[in-house]
Amino acid sequence: MPPPHQLVVEADGGSRGNPGPAGYGAVVIDPQTGEPLAEAAEYIGVATNNVAEYKGLIAGLKAAKALFPSDDAPRVHVRMDSKLVVEQMSGRWKIKHPDMKPLAAEAARILPPASVTYEWIPRAENKHADRLANEAMDAGKRGRQWEPSSSTAALDAASPAVPLDLPPVTGPPGDAVAGAAKARAAMASRATTAAPVAPATTPRTGWGTAPDLGAPATFVLLRHGETVLTPEKRFSGSGGSDPELSVAGRGQAAHAARAFADRGTIQEIVSSPLRRCRETAAAVAGRLSLDVRIDENLRETDFGAWEGLTFGEVRERYGSDLTAWLASPDVAPTGGGESFAEVADRVSAARDRLIARHQGRTVLLVTHVTPIKTLVRLALGAPPESLFRMELSAASVSTVAYYADGNASVRLLNDTSHLR
Repeated sequence: MPPPHQLVVEADGGSRGNPGPAGYGAVVIDPQTGEPLAEAAEYIGVATNNVAEYKGLIAGLKAAKALFPSDDAPRVHVRMDSKLVVEQMSGRWKIKHPDMKPLAAEAARILPPASVTYEWIPRAENKHADRLANEAMDAGKRGRQWEPSSSTAALDAASPAVPLDLPPVTGPPGDAVAGAAKARAAMASRATTAAPVAPATTPRTGWGTAPDLGAPATFVLLRHGETVLTPEKRFSGSGGSDPELSVAGRGQAAHAARAFADRGTIQEIVSSPLRRCRETAAAVAGRLSLDVRIDENLRETDFGAWEGLTFGEVRERYGSDLTAWLASPDVAPTGGGESFAEVADRVSAARDRLIARHQGRTVLLVTHVTPIKTLVRLALGAPPESLFRMELSAASVSTVAYYADGNASVRLLNDTSHLR
């Protein structure tokens, strides 16, 4: 019996908003020559990053299988920059989210599990699939389908691939090259077309003719005042102690309350359940004679075993975990913490719920660094790594407005003028 063909699948998915307009890309590669054998990409409408990543994996595995429809199943090595998908499909992480379970099951059915291996790679090594995903999202934004003939994804690959260290197969030399030639012939005999997609949004009109969308829901985002952990820049999330405001933090909360009273624009107050936020919110509420409503989804990230540690201490104790966390929003801190992707899911849910409830009103959200940065990132359609490129001081104010057509506008970021 001839040995199975070896292929590499690189896949990626993205969402501009998480959830937002989403798409995936996948490429099948000959591991010996580095030559792309098949590409797949699709705009999938509004979805999360994780859903798009799984869709990319499924498309890549199907494309690999289709190259050899009459032969034994190929041996496939999957490379992705989604730590979540790689770890879940490898069986090392449990699949908790109900949206992920059917996608993972579908991916597992495409090829025999023993013939598929998974490897996490940095985003910089996944440029081809990343480009395909972005091309698909760009096409969807224009209300069009992704077209292989117009793709430039291969040009964005970092460099010609080198032979990968895959599990060896037996058989005469040239099997992989012959397989690649057969794959190219199969590709040439099939015209791959994607189904037309509906426009992602209603086409926008010019500034002068834009419809009146009414007053937006405006979220004034107030980070809580300092605690004893803040000046030392220690990880302080929702999984460790629940520190109160320090003397300096109570002073900051009082300054913020005075500023909001002077402006007179706040109509509602919603707070994280954690003590430092509730105390900050109470100071403002007392000045404005408003009640404070608690929203559990506005809590800070659970940093697991890193709670209470400095960045340097985490680097010393959990170096490899920290490196993986910095590289992927799907990676959670050591010890059962919460990934940035998981935080984005619950913050998005809170955002949508609050927008629906407070359209046309100005609401003060008293929360933490990660939820505020996440709301700003999603409003801008910025990638997850932008979380590490924003500065948010204690008791700082940021503002995002949400319009009836689904668009958002970031109006202010990290304003501390009220503290001077």
